[in-house]
Amino acid sequence: MEFVRTPESRFERLADYPFEGHYCELTSDGMRMHYLDEGPSDADPVLMLHGEPSWSYLYRHMIPIVAAAGHRVIAPDLIGFGKSDKPTSMADYSYQAHMDWMLAFVESLDLNNITLVCQDWGSLIGLRLAAEQQQRFKAIVVGNGMLPTGEQKVPAAFQLWKNFALYSPWFPIARIINSGTFKTLGPEERKAYDAPFPSAKYKAGARAFPRLVPVSADDPATQANKAAWRVLEQWQKPFLTTFSNGDPITRGGDTFMQERIPGAKGQPHQTLVGGHFLQEDSPVAFARAINDLLVNLQR
Repeated sequence: MEFVRTPESRFERLADYPFEGHYCELTSDGMRMHYLDEGPSDADPVLMLHGEPSWSYLYRHMIPIVAAAGHRVIAPDLIGFGKSDKPTSMADYSYQAHMDWMLAFVESLDLNNITLVCQDWGSLIGLRLAAEQQQRFKAIVVGNGMLPTGEQKVPAAFQLWKNFALYSPWFPIARIINSGTFKTLGPEERKAYDAPFPSAKYKAGARAFPRLVPVSADDPATQANKAAWRVLEQWQKPFLTTFSNGDPITRGGDTFMQERIPGAKGQPHQTLVGGHFLQEDSPVAFARAINDLLVNLQR
């Protein structure tokens, strides 16, 4: 598998991103996943998983708040994103490959008692991982995410996005992210979101993600996701939703999960202000919801 590594110079002096980087080697050919590890090293981990086409920079305003509350925050960059290595062929990316890479990461760090925080593709990977490795997880917080099985109606907005990702010769990462926020990203923020992708060669993973979402019964991931849902429908551990009020892609997913996951009963679910990338629009409220959940767990 051919992969590229974004030059470190692309990440120099990024706005509001003072964190020390760490790396986990995932494969025998040396492919690495980058991650942040903030807060007390002996505390239970809060695993923050980003989605498409962002990276751990998305959580920059939330990480200090959760870490300051005494939690260990771990925020990896998915393979193909951020400071992580990037296979150059879209054919090298599959849903199962992302699952394998994330499981290898969690096992390498031997993470346990995890609180999962996930959004967008972070949910497709994280929710299934929690179901398949439920002994490692103690709570889940989902904002604008879902675990699709190919049985749900696909929003028109997603179909448009999928076609754009696959066929558009123009794929401007920062503008794509800005289109999913209420706020207007500043020049330095746009620079940071573009930083991982010096050229089209680095964008295969970002372009591949939309086509990997299960949208039919015969999708390669459908059966595994159905199996994960059978676990989630018995999930008694805390399950909190913090969806935003302005996401056309995941709207209604919070109610869907609240009705089907036992651990969601009685939780202080919130609707936050923002678009698809609620970490940009409501980072403080999102972080405080996580902290409040963990405080209640300790009582």
